[in-house]
Amino acid sequence: MTTRRFPKRPSLESMVDRVDQQRPGDVPGDTVPTGFPSIDRILGGGVRRRDLVVLGGDVGSGKSALALGLAFLYLPIVILVIYSFNASRLVTIWGGLSTRWYGALLEDDKFRAAALTSLEIGVMAATIALVLGTCAGMIMLDREHLGVLDISTARNAFGRQLHSFEADLDIAGMAGGMYPAVFIRAPYVERVGDDVEVLAEVDGHPVLCRSGPIMVASFHPELAGDLRLHQLFMEGV
Repeated sequence: MTTRRFPKRPSLESMVDRVDQQRPGDVPGDTVPTGFPSIDRILGGGVRRRDLVVLGGDVGSGKSALALGLAFLYLPIVILVIYSFNASRLVTIWGGLSTRWYGALLEDDKFRAAALTSLEIGVMAATIALVLGTCAGMIMLDREHLGVLDISTARNAFGRQLHSFEADLDIAGMAGGMYPAVFIRAPYVERVGDDVEVLAEVDGHPVLCRSGPIMVASFHPELAGDLRLHQLFMEGV
């Protein structure tokens, strides 16, 4: 197993300084690496310079911009909810409070069928997310919480956000060589029950386990850009 640790991440200030030092001939769309190779690949090289310039403003203007942005996003939603109780058919005229629109929706067979389908999809997605537990999902499935898996976990076991790292894992049952795993404030397994299979370790600590159709990982497979772990999970379901 090869471990690549990045104890010193570039701070926002240093990244903004690099933007300020941009030469006149540089392309405005250039990116600044985050320090995580896998994340940089997903972002196409790193964080966009223009985003860093926006983030690099003073605190006061940043809070004002955030407040305006939230108002722009959520104020129309609030208005829409209020006017959904409007008795009038015209948006510009308030005709008093009424729930007749909701009553008409509940009487619509197509609407009820669509709502039921959405509920089924939500339950299925939540179930799959629970069965493939990553990071916080691993902790929630251990014996101290939901008790789904006979394991005990340690939170933030590898350190804080600053101590995030990548490691090439040798995963049991996975073909194709080492798997690039991204660990961000990751837990690991402290104690494993007899019915739990350890598939991968970092420094002697289990970071990928399986028990029947349930698999838990202390890293983020969605950031690896490698679908082999998902394929391995689906083979066991």
